[in-house]
Amino acid sequence: MLPLDGRTVLVTRPAHQAGSLAQKVFEAGGEAFVFPALGIEPVALDELADALAYLAGADIVIFVSPNAAQYGLAAIRARGTLPDAGRFFAVGPGTARALAAQGLEGAVTPDGQDSEALLALPELQAVAGQRVVIVRGVGGRPLMSDTLRARGADVHFMECYRRTCPPADPSRLLARWRAGGIDAVTIASAETLYNLARLLGEPGAPLLAATPLFAPHEKIAEAARRFGIARVITTPGGDDGLLDGLVNWFRNKTGSKT
Repeated sequence: MLPLDGRTVLVTRPAHQAGSLAQKVFEAGGEAFVFPALGIEPVALDELADALAYLAGADIVIFVSPNAAQYGLAAIRARGTLPDAGRFFAVGPGTARALAAQGLEGAVTPDGQDSEALLALPELQAVAGQRVVIVRGVGGRPLMSDTLRARGADVHFMECYRRTCPPADPSRLLARWRAGGIDAVTIASAETLYNLARLLGEPGAPLLAATPLFAPHEKIAEAARRFGIARVITTPGGDDGLLDGLVNWFRNKTGSKT
């Protein structure tokens, strides 16, 4: 008997990223119900002209997510160039793998999977006078830029994608959920949770609040608790971490549906 036998997991990652977690759930014996609650759209190349020009002379380039790796490198290859003497950093192994898949090997990656872990790296302590480009989506946490500027770096952003709430019809998901057919929800950002709640609407609010929710970072878990989710489980990072959290949770159950 596989650990997720008889369990259905709601996968809310963007459509182009949902397949990996869905496959892991399947291999563990479960069923993945894929319902993307976050959309990703590239920023037009013309809007990135200034950032690409600055990037060419950067000392440090930081990619904050797999999406930053995918859309950032696509824009760089279309209209710009990577700095010859630059050092490259990735927030987490998933981002490093995304960079390597596109030919950018050797990015420095912290043991953790967040900005705090990256900022603790010895390589980012003495950065006074250095030119830093943070490749990310539009908006985002100011911690990394604020910290590096406080250390004396000249920090610019290359905001190469936008997050959106995708149009979706929740009727099939709601019908499945009402029938007891959703055992767990996975989210990878607070924005995904808010979008999911918006898409489900009032009919889905009690279902979402009562279903165990798995989040790969404590800050996301905290946001879910504040949102009113009754049971929130913090897992290690990435799809592997989410799967580990799901497997451990259901292994500790008595076998009854939750």
